[in-house]
Amino acid sequence: MIKATEMKKGMVLKIDGKLSIVVEYQHVKLGKGGAVLQTKFKDVIDGSITSKRIRSEEALEDVYVDKQTYEYLYSAGSEHVIMHKENFDQITIDDQLFGDGPKYLKPNNDVEVHFFDGKPLTVILPNSVELEVTDTPPAIKGATATNQYKKAILETGIEITVPPFIENGEMIRVDTRTGDYIERVK
Repeated sequence: MIKATEMKKGMVLKIDGKLSIVVEYQHVKLGKGGAVLQTKFKDVIDGSITSKRIRSEEALEDVYVDKQTYEYLYSAGSEHVIMHKENFDQITIDDQLFGDGPKYLKPNNDVEVHFFDGKPLTVILPNSVELEVTDTPPAIKGATATNQYKKAILETGIEITVPPFIENGEMIRVDTRTGDYIERVK
């Protein structure tokens, strides 16, 4: 059992007697009452998404899953090939299971795959990745107002907002959970 506040995206929990994966959650403080977690769960069996409010002090049943490290190799259409880091077995994961991976991953990035009864349930991306900026407009001289962010396209094709000092060819760190710029990599 875990407390609701220990819940993380991608965790496998038993909710209402069914195996469910945490798709997203948000901590919400209501007016008079206590804090709650507004969550979305994906049913492992049928893939349906359900929304649920859970009190922050509530206990949830954590399910044991086998966690293994794989290396992302490549994508071909809606299929993504990953390789086990120790025995070099390759498996193919579909878009639904792989989630936002193609937006952030380039070959040789590590991912964590959760298995239940030998079946892959979810793919957990690293919290942050380093990507190269391939296209962004030049900085505007004299624009000193704070929070003057600009659009940038990264090597995987994803578009994010970055500070004005970021230029083409620079490596930046991106948060895979939110899609936000974190810092410039030196």
